[in-house]
Amino acid sequence: MHEKSPLLTVTRREKVGTRYNNRLRESGSVPAVVYGRGKDPVAITLNHRDFTRLVIKGEKIFRLDVSADKDLDSQQMVLLRDLQFDYLGTNIVHADFTRVSLQDRVRTLVSVHLIGEATGLKQAGAILMHPVSELEIECVVTELPDFVEVNIAELDVGHAIHASDVKLTPNMKLLTDPHAMVAQIVIQQEIVVAEATAAPTDAAAGPEVITAKKPEEGTAAAAGAKPGAAAGKDAKAAAPAKDAKAAAPKK
Repeated sequence: MHEKSPLLTVTRREKVGTRYNNRLRESGSVPAVVYGRGKDPVAITLNHRDFTRLVIKGEKIFRLDVSADKDLDSQQMVLLRDLQFDYLGTNIVHADFTRVSLQDRVRTLVSVHLIGEATGLKQAGAILMHPVSELEIECVVTELPDFVEVNIAELDVGHAIHASDVKLTPNMKLLTDPHAMVAQIVIQQEIVVAEATAAPTDAAAGPEVITAKKPEEGTAAAAGAKPGAAAGKDAKAAAPAKDAKAAAPKK
């Protein structure tokens, strides 16, 4: 067994279902399931406080102590596969584990820790972008890291560190897209200018639409009037012009 892995004391769940699991959560437990290695899935419960504390520390490999159950192995090594949280995203409400051995190669996500002070941050308006904070890797269980470190001390404005630039041990395989951006230095002023440039374009487009609608509104208003009234109005407007022409003195 991997002695460095934390030990969790668990018990088998005799019942399953939403109502039963909710009662477990109210009592300070977390329902979970253990899968893998050609054995039937086993529903278990574990202490919420102890488990949450280890998850926050970044632990992924655990030894499950199930010595209280004679039908199960006294200790099993498992890999944390999935976590489910409540609707607020703060409390763990369910966990999935996979049985593993020390020789197994596993796939998992590891956190990326940025170290050092980037050279580019000394420039006015420079900010650090960190789009990818986790990398998916494949490695032997015994070599599974809690995190990987990326030194950004030499990172300058306009440059970036991609997933393929992260140094891994020879036995680790990167599964994340090698072009995924881990860190980049950009000038904040450039972002503001780009947004300001786009704003007038939208504003200029507004009045054109309003101006274009005015003839349509006038046409719509005229269309709403009675045909007779419109014809009478035109006739009255034309009559004075005719009279004025007739009354004009001959030269």
